[in-house]
Amino acid sequence: MTTELNMLVLAAFLALIQILIVLGPALGQLGLAYLASPRDEARGLTGVGARAQRAFLNMMETLPIFAIAVLVTHVAGATNGITAACAQIYVIARVIYVPVYLMGIPWLRTAIWLVATLSIVILLLQAVL
Repeated sequence: MTTELNMLVLAAFLALIQILIVLGPALGQLGLAYLASPRDEARGLTGVGARAQRAFLNMMETLPIFAIAVLVTHVAGATNGITAACAQIYVIARVIYVPVYLMGIPWLRTAIWLVATLSIVILLLQAVL
């Protein structure tokens, strides 16, 4: 398997880990009964729990685009050192993004997001150029 596909698998695992990170505060703040219910009554998380949830939602916004970039690059036979590095940078940036977001460091979080997003743009450009 290529580096790019390996990074896609790692990114999927990171998304699953982020679900577990949200689960702790959700259990504490909302309770197991609410989480097991159909959640007809909307309740929200606060503090670190809310930040964990927003970090996860942000992952869900970028992960599909990253997956498309990796898969198109792979199918097009356009994988190379640049695409491998970009895939690795995306995953590393997303790993770093989580604790930075949980700690509430806004500008650093934004810079890390930008690095991850630019790596996706470069992957897409490599696929079509």
